[in-house]
Amino acid sequence: MADSPTPAEPRARAQRVVDAPLVSPAPPSGLREVFRRRYLLRLLVRREVSARYQGSVLGMMWSYINPLTQLFIYWVVMGMIIGRGTENFGIHVFCGLIVVHFFIETFGAGTRSIMRNKALVRKMAMPREMFPVASMMVSLYHMGPQVLILVACCLLLGWTPTVMGMLGFVLAVLTMGVLGTALALTFAAANVFFRDVGSVVSILTNFVRFGVPMIYPFTLVQDRFGSAAAYYLYNPIADAVLLMQQAFWVGTTEDPTAVQAHHIPDHLFAYSFLGLGISIVALAIGQFIFSKLENKIPERLT
Repeated sequence: MADSPTPAEPRARAQRVVDAPLVSPAPPSGLREVFRRRYLLRLLVRREVSARYQGSVLGMMWSYINPLTQLFIYWVVMGMIIGRGTENFGIHVFCGLIVVHFFIETFGAGTRSIMRNKALVRKMAMPREMFPVASMMVSLYHMGPQVLILVACCLLLGWTPTVMGMLGFVLAVLTMGVLGTALALTFAAANVFFRDVGSVVSILTNFVRFGVPMIYPFTLVQDRFGSAAAYYLYNPIADAVLLMQQAFWVGTTEDPTAVQAHHIPDHLFAYSFLGLGISIVALAIGQFIFSKLENKIPERLT
């Protein structure tokens, strides 16, 4: 007959159970956790892209048709009416339009992302920051065809890429992605509690288009405000637009050196890195606000 366990053995087994680490039943959260679950993030992005073109005959072709239409309007219509003083006015506007649209789409879609995916938020244990980040990735995906069209038009006009120009392009996209995600995190959480937030975001984004040197050149700001125009460059979106114009539009003009000196402000990269720093701080604040509100989000999703 086998030996019966001593009284110390059950106590040892009980001791091991008590000492086991406790794990919170709440899903892990935070931006770091979002990028640790890259597979799930890719699935959300594919889902959003597929949903946008579901039932469409032309599908992804609309990602090229819409930017081409906008470029035609700015180049032919607006260029003939209000852009006579700006060389290659259509390219000037389209450079800014690409990053401004990327920011606006990230901000707007990210604000609506929690409400739009409320069924997944209630049912799946996943970091809820996943949805605003996925919205940013979808916006970046749709930015690709616009950049290809811009590059093709610039090449036809004699543009040659430069190292500093391409670094500026990357910096512009990075800044807009970070800032758009930062605001999307803050407003996505607020939109769950106050449904008017979505309308407020639409109004705010209307001001963005006219608060940057896209339809008008930066020289008009300098002429009107003089030395105070430096404060205008504390706006990260304005810096991103100018970086895009420096990277693409300047190289399409007849005298790029003169255009660079006249239309592009000095120390643009210094202001742009400051804008990136401001965007990173805004992202940290947005993550903090989101983390404080996210535990109450499921109960408010009705």
